[in-house]
Amino acid sequence: MRTTLTLDEDVVALVESERARTGESFKEAVNRLIRRGGRGAKPASAPALPVLPGRPLLDVSDASALLATLDEERLAQRGLP
Repeated sequence: MRTTLTLDEDVVALVESERARTGESFKEAVNRLIRRGGRGAKPASAPALPVLPGRPLLDVSDASALLATLDEERLAQRGLP
């Protein structure tokens, strides 16, 4: 089907970005993106972080304790009590 529509600038940028990445024509990129959106496809999940040996030096699950530790380190670097 042939039709005319006006695309917002951010949508054009998205299509152009996909064209540059995949080498597709404008038509192919638009059709693929619309199909993906229509299916409700979710973007690929981020890769899992590697598990490193040893123990963490800071517990980042307690934000207030983490900030207190960082403040203490910053004061120590400046030579303040």
